[in-house]
Amino acid sequence: MECKPKLWQPIPFFYILSLVITNNEKADAGVMEENMSLLEVKNLKKIYTTRLGSNQVQALSNVNFSVEEGEYVAIMGESGSGKTTLLNILASLDKPTSGEILLNGKSTVTIKEKELSAFRRANLGFVFQDFNLLDTFSLKDNIFLPLVLAGMKYEEMEKKLAPIALKLGIDDIMTKYPYEVSGGQKQRAAVARALITTPKLILADEPTGALDSKSTEQLLELFTKINNEGQTILMVTHSVKAASSAKRVLFIKDGEVFHQIYRASMKDEEMYQKISNTLTVLATGGEQVE
Repeated sequence: MECKPKLWQPIPFFYILSLVITNNEKADAGVMEENMSLLEVKNLKKIYTTRLGSNQVQALSNVNFSVEEGEYVAIMGESGSGKTTLLNILASLDKPTSGEILLNGKSTVTIKEKELSAFRRANLGFVFQDFNLLDTFSLKDNIFLPLVLAGMKYEEMEKKLAPIALKLGIDDIMTKYPYEVSGGQKQRAAVARALITTPKLILADEPTGALDSKSTEQLLELFTKINNEGQTILMVTHSVKAASSAKRVLFIKDGEVFHQIYRASMKDEEMYQKISNTLTVLATGGEQVE
């Protein structure tokens, strides 16, 4: 017989930080204003100072873009271009030096830390390159974790999980542990964990980075499916194949948005070629992209 999730098992601090939301805080989560972009990034700047304060590194210089509800956006750029810094700031895991971020109509830059935590838990889902599943939990208990920490009853969690597990094709492996399943199955479980809180926005950090080609194809098909059902996705990736599945691709260069490509009616193969051409321009230091 399967056991219910046990909170005495070791739980990484990041999960507690990013998933806990009390009933009293739920009201602070906010409601998106009508006709407002789901995510708005304005004049974002991030400067890191070395430990002794002798040097400064500008990771982001002037980033501006917005994401509409229901979009599927990929962010690309060379190593060191600022992609990871941008994702951490969007996830409210880091603070910008200046600029503004509006998520669901509310500023994540000026909001108090306690309110920010509640707001983030209610609106964001995370999918990581290395899955971030707990080996001491079954896949089901890993998926349940954000709901357990939110105080949801076990019966309610079961009702929420059933359709998600079926849609992701993992309903028959729920009692298995992460070390008993493939990388693709682990990532599907991670996607289920992100979806189960019904987030406004899923942030995916190199989600195909640890997958083989077959599992990559399956995950990208899954992302397209849940996006077509209305889920907004923002993905940071080095993979041209992964980015070519998105509806829009933003390219970061020297801490700024250098270029963007809209899918429109293009097929994956056409998107792939357009993205490859843009990355070539970035790599060769060009300034013009057709």
